[in-house]
Amino acid sequence: MSDDAITSTMVAELLDATRRGDAAAYDRLLPLLYSELRAIAGRHMRGERPDHTLQPTALVHEAFLRLVGGSPVHFEDRTHFLRAASQAMRRVLVDYARARTAAKRSGDLRVTLDEAIAGHDDRIVDLLVLDDAMTRLAAAEPRWARVVELRIFGGLEVAEVAEALGISPATAKRDWQFAKGWLARELGADTQS
Repeated sequence: MSDDAITSTMVAELLDATRRGDAAAYDRLLPLLYSELRAIAGRHMRGERPDHTLQPTALVHEAFLRLVGGSPVHFEDRTHFLRAASQAMRRVLVDYARARTAAKRSGDLRVTLDEAIAGHDDRIVDLLVLDDAMTRLAAAEPRWARVVELRIFGGLEVAEVAEALGISPATAKRDWQFAKGWLARELGADTQS
């Protein structure tokens, strides 16, 4: 059995243990998924300003604490856990931006939006504006928002998104295209006003 298969089996067993109420299973889970969580954090941090005081390692730990620190959350599988971790990382960054805005009352909290969504190179978007747009997208089209999170923040390919969401690759691709257009319009409207 390969190391990946052993790790996948261990992750599945630990997630099952968390569903049975074993809180210590989370502590054993973090080291097994750390490299994947660190990669997701790196993708989240890629668009942040260079002097950001929060680093990917701290983002992983803060998000992990948010995931397991409150009321017990039950994860269906590895993908569900990683998706929840990515969402927690986004919330950490948004909360950080809000706190910084409140403290400084400045408008320098901007991130580079992936050109796949923006439609052209190096478009700069305020992190809070992006979060608001993602929140509106989740309210209007929840699956589209999950596709965007998995593609942009989770780093998954279309086929992996399809598998994670239990939809066909064609549907995932179509959702991705619609979501990109929707966000481009929303962000264009928000940045023009």
